[in-house]
Amino acid sequence: MEKSINKSRLFLGSCLALLVTSLTFAMRAKIEEVFGPVSEGGIFGLSKESIGWAFGPAFWGFTVAMVAGGFLIDIVKTKTVVWSAFILHLIGAVAFILAKDKQTLFIANIFIGLGNGCVEAAFNPLIATIYPKNKTTMLNRFHVWFPGGIVIGSLLAYFMMDTMGINWQIYIGVLFVPLAIYGFLFFRQTIPETERVSSGITYKGMLDAIGAPVTLIASMTLMLLLAINIVKLPEGWMYLAVIGAIVAVSALEALVIRKTSMIFPIMFTFMLLTASTELVTTQWVNALLSGAGVSQMLMLALITGIMAVGRFFAGGLVHRLNPVGVLLMSSVFSALGIYALSIVEAPAMVILSSVIFAIGVTYFWPTMLGFVAEYIPKSGALGLSLLGGAGMVSVAMFLPVMGRIMEENNEKVALQSIGALPVILIIGFLILYSVYKNRKPESI
Repeated sequence: MEKSINKSRLFLGSCLALLVTSLTFAMRAKIEEVFGPVSEGGIFGLSKESIGWAFGPAFWGFTVAMVAGGFLIDIVKTKTVVWSAFILHLIGAVAFILAKDKQTLFIANIFIGLGNGCVEAAFNPLIATIYPKNKTTMLNRFHVWFPGGIVIGSLLAYFMMDTMGINWQIYIGVLFVPLAIYGFLFFRQTIPETERVSSGITYKGMLDAIGAPVTLIASMTLMLLLAINIVKLPEGWMYLAVIGAIVAVSALEALVIRKTSMIFPIMFTFMLLTASTELVTTQWVNALLSGAGVSQMLMLALITGIMAVGRFFAGGLVHRLNPVGVLLMSSVFSALGIYALSIVEAPAMVILSSVIFAIGVTYFWPTMLGFVAEYIPKSGALGLSLLGGAGMVSVAMFLPVMGRIMEENNEKVALQSIGALPVILIIGFLILYSVYKNRKPESI
């Protein structure tokens, strides 16, 4: 059976599936201006808060599919989740092309988000399984295709729409190319069981490694309700208070009720902040850099291009600093980059600040996953899914908040607000680094 597994083909297919995911992120960043206010050149006249609401399902749908996939992947098998991603991506791409108002844009993003969530639920544990001795490095290389796809999508937006004036729906149609190829690559392929299953770790052992599964699921549900405006907090700082409450309650469940480690809930909390630092900023890049005197889509291409290159060569850095050291470094650069973007005016300084920001956010997502895969391997596919789901639901929660801050204040204030997140992370990762700097990864 082992000989029938084509690792290279599975890895390439996984990368192209993530490419579809990342193209949707770049496309939303561009389509934001198409659906935006008519006074700013938009066609459909939606407010920034409405666009944030319509984009929300791309993140909370991602979360729902990812978490459900984490719970079910060992029951329904990885192959089922892989093909669910393909079908949902296909429906989402068609719906995206047909969108004409905030409701239809909302529906399109539901399918896209669910498809993207299935990609993360299936392929992160798949790569950890087929490369058990090189998890963080290979997860970084897999996640090259997230910023890599945004580079491709951003450049296509610049040349197809900004330069050549091609219709936005034809631009969205590019999604069908990698979608068809990754469907072909996975056709009739043998896909192995997850590492947890093959190692004999029980379902209870997985939940114990997660520490506070009940609290974390309840927290994600609350953040989902905040994202879709069923629950709404009047002040932006209250969203950080929610994250603080998650830490307190998960500590109670992990340490008092389950009598186990708190490390996974801590990483879950950090993921809320790292993902929002990276993705809320890049999703609003058009608005945040609207007065900077540079092409926003070219700046997005620059930022994500740096991220792609950095992730491809992440192996040496991870081995020198260990995952937590990389995360600490990332937090420092992210904080400096966002702060600089909030105060500079000259185009050259905007570019320099964007480079600093890009270096910072390069390693956040894959290295967070790599840390969990290496140091909390018993958490299995569910651990990776909960972590990724946490990242996406936090972005869905903060996107409308950023839109509201920009409308009530300005882009500079919005950047300074999001800049508080990496400052918190610097403190957290500094403490974590002191604990983990000499620890070796755990094997199962």
